[in-house]
Amino acid sequence: MQTIIRKSRKQGWYPYLFVSPFFILFCVFGLYPILYSIFTSFFDWKLIGTSAPRFVGLGNYTNVLTQDPFFWKALLNTVILLVTGSLLQHFIAIPLAIMINSKTVKGKEFFKTSFFLPYITSTVSVVIIFGVLFDTNYGIVNWLIGFVSDAAKIRWLQESFGIKVVLSVVLNWKYIGWNMVIYLAGLQAIPYELYEAAMIDGASTLRKHISITIPQLLPIIFFGVALSIIGGMQIFEEPFILTGGYEQLGGHQNSGLTAAYYLMFTAFKAYRLGKGSAIAWLIFLVILTLNGVNRYVTKKLEG
Repeated sequence: MQTIIRKSRKQGWYPYLFVSPFFILFCVFGLYPILYSIFTSFFDWKLIGTSAPRFVGLGNYTNVLTQDPFFWKALLNTVILLVTGSLLQHFIAIPLAIMINSKTVKGKEFFKTSFFLPYITSTVSVVIIFGVLFDTNYGIVNWLIGFVSDAAKIRWLQESFGIKVVLSVVLNWKYIGWNMVIYLAGLQAIPYELYEAAMIDGASTLRKHISITIPQLLPIIFFGVALSIIGGMQIFEEPFILTGGYEQLGGHQNSGLTAAYYLMFTAFKAYRLGKGSAIAWLIFLVILTLNGVNRYVTKKLEG
């Protein structure tokens, strides 16, 4: 009997042994950096130089929120791009998913692949191509505008409004397909019997989507919007490449400067690691707040 108990106890450790690699990697590459960033955010910590880190408590947070001339500008830019370049995608992705999910559409795999292809395309390549398309002198966008009107050439990448427009176009073009695939999966989980019952009642196509599709998709919409908020608040590569890197700091009037862009500049160009960590946690709090609002709105709509 004791032998059986000892053998059972020994075997009880096997599951933990098999899952231990995940927890080890998570602690080393996930949990430790998170805790370390909290720790560094309370110090005046410079990456270069001989001065030792100096404890400042909430000084970095106070400096960012009350004295930094760039943080609020970067946060405003990020929120604008979040609305025009991330949340706007859902108003396009849902109708696309509904059309592709229709039984009358042929070649669904082709359309799904075509719309999803931008998502897996290199961000650097995408931004460079759009930079050429919106070039002031040689871009096809200005050529088309000049072809249909006598308006002066728009300096897309040298004006505040133009930079935001180009970034919004890039973000929508790149991520609409991703959201469309998410909604397509959600649509395929809706029982077709609901639509058949609506047809018997004489409901129009628009009424069926308003009364059945959207309510059934609300959990998926919450998920998609949550991902867009998380991704939109961390936009870095697109504005960094489009506006010329750290030296330009977002281009004309810092119009392309986002919160993540400024975080990277502060931590790894200005070498203020402590202040950069504080900015990272402030971004996290904004993401948490926005997703809380997202959850509240979804619950209200479900009710």
